[in-house]
Amino acid sequence: MHTLRASKYGLSIKKLPPSITEVIDTLSKAGYEAYIVGGGARDLMLGLQPKDYDAVTNATPAQIKSVFGRRCRIIGRRFELAHVYIGRDLIEVATFRAPPKKEVTSAQGMILRDNNWGTIEQDFIRRDFSINTLYYQPRKGILLDFCDAIDDIKSKTLRLLGDPAKRFEEDPVRMLRALRFAAKLDFRLSKDILAVFTPEMAKLLRDISPHRLYDESQKLFTMGHLQDILPMLIQFDIWKQLFAEIRPEITPFIGLVAKNTDQRIQVGKNINPAFFYAVLLWDNFLERTQFYLNRNMVPAEARAQAGLDVLKRQSTRTIIPRFTETFIREVWEMQVRLLNPKPQQIESLANHARFRAGFDFLLLREKSGDKTTEGMGQWWDQYQILTKDEKELAIIQYNRTRVKKRRRTSEVVIEAPITTEIEPLVKESEVHPRRSRSRTRPTPSPSQAEHKSDQGQVIDAKHPILKRKRVQRDLKQVVFGPTQ
Repeated sequence: MHTLRASKYGLSIKKLPPSITEVIDTLSKAGYEAYIVGGGARDLMLGLQPKDYDAVTNATPAQIKSVFGRRCRIIGRRFELAHVYIGRDLIEVATFRAPPKKEVTSAQGMILRDNNWGTIEQDFIRRDFSINTLYYQPRKGILLDFCDAIDDIKSKTLRLLGDPAKRFEEDPVRMLRALRFAAKLDFRLSKDILAVFTPEMAKLLRDISPHRLYDESQKLFTMGHLQDILPMLIQFDIWKQLFAEIRPEITPFIGLVAKNTDQRIQVGKNINPAFFYAVLLWDNFLERTQFYLNRNMVPAEARAQAGLDVLKRQSTRTIIPRFTETFIREVWEMQVRLLNPKPQQIESLANHARFRAGFDFLLLREKSGDKTTEGMGQWWDQYQILTKDEKELAIIQYNRTRVKKRRRTSEVVIEAPITTEIEPLVKESEVHPRRSRSRTRPTPSPSQAEHKSDQGQVIDAKHPILKRKRVQRDLKQVVFGPTQ
């Protein structure tokens, strides 16, 4: 173990948020050891802004709970942890681990129970990568290095502690973590890792809970290096383990969305990881929709059923939450509504809750070379920056273009040459006269001839007055004039 001066490696308590220092100080005042460990110390050394901070201590989860009271919540069964809430910040606090006296593992070697408490010297051995074994005590200003992690950081090498094959078998998710660290930190995998990182090893991810794999996939999408990680997922055969029935290919659409996602994260904008799932599953959704359309299903029902099928199939690998599934299906449905909107619905569409996500999806499709958008992505992009009067004019112009397009389409259908004559199923002679659509009117009978009124006006034969039955009345009994 090397005890180093923290300031020599760019670590300072001034760079830490108040939440993590409060957790460290509170545990220290209670008589426990407490350190910042993992990515918090590592990223500060590399000049990066840590996404979050983790703490480690010799206090058990129950003792941590007694120190922080209601601000603490114990989570996990296989690996028990304490979540401490300081204001709006969440600090994950773990207890020093020791090698288990009797390992509880699955048939594939995955650890099922890991709640054996130990010392800091035993704890670092249980960690996965050497660069995550730095223990930083901000109040004392010291940095503990147990396995030459400083050298690996300087050489930008990602090295597993112990036998890589056994470490992957203990927790197959470490394969995803290895690729994520390599892409995020621009590190290279050590030769020992490359030697065991085979397609057969990648199949161990099938034993991981789909819920946990979904959480890990979100980390891949939101780390800001999606462009770098996607080729690595294909190269190491991880793609097939995460995404069901999605071809391991980075299409122009997927590549453009990955680039756009990374740019948004770099400038501090929020992203929805479900959006990238909608992009990955888009081609599968189109294929499944066409399958139902070929069975003469109504388009709206075909899209709804296709969305359910695709998401249900994906849930066998990564279980997508219900609200996320709803978001994805609404984004897909918005593509149809934005592509051919009715003029009277344009304003309401622009105020729809899913308009922004649907519009971004449509515009990125168009920019990636999708010709089926027919330029509507650019139209909606211009529409949003117009004034109210300009929007009304734009809608009028859009309606004119829409009508012209319909007329042009109908003319093409009318003028299409008929190459073969089709014999009608029912001949004209067999058609009932009342059902005949012939425009030739039969010769009217004398009773149906035109009549003239006393004033010389012509009364049509179909006039209701002519259809009345005339009754012959006996006028002999009729008295004319005033009655007595």
